[in-house]
Amino acid sequence: MTSPTDPLHELAALAGTWHGTGHGHYPTIEEFDYREEIELAPSGKPFLFYRSRTWNLRTEQPMHTECGYLRRTTSGSIEWLLSQPTGFTEIHATRWHGGVLEFHPVRIERSVEAKPVHDVRRKLVLEGDRLVFDMWMAHAETPLTHHLHAEYARG
Repeated sequence: MTSPTDPLHELAALAGTWHGTGHGHYPTIEEFDYREEIELAPSGKPFLFYRSRTWNLRTEQPMHTECGYLRRTTSGSIEWLLSQPTGFTEIHATRWHGGVLEFHPVRIERSVEAKPVHDVRRKLVLEGDRLVFDMWMAHAETPLTHHLHAEYARG
């Protein structure tokens, strides 16, 4: 439970380390299963530091990683600022709806040599110490398509 003076407000419910497994699919790649660790660390200010690391569930080889911030703005909206080592950045915004965060892109950018991504949607659903994640992506000639589903436990 957060105090009325907690700068994170409802974001405090997401703070912690989350572990889980997920499944990925996309028309241009083979399906895969992965293990993931997500860190959402308080900063003392109205944002959480965010870091995600994934490993192939079968081989334990490192896969994707990304980092950034989840922040609460003065207007009460929630922004997710993400950076990926593939040369891709995302800024998303949403509102807190009873533990459901449906992020829509405000800005998607890429470095000069990064592959073009045209759209990304992310959804988090918090149910106590359980977190569910889904992601959709439009890339090159592929329209917005479901790409990832994962479920995590806190701790």
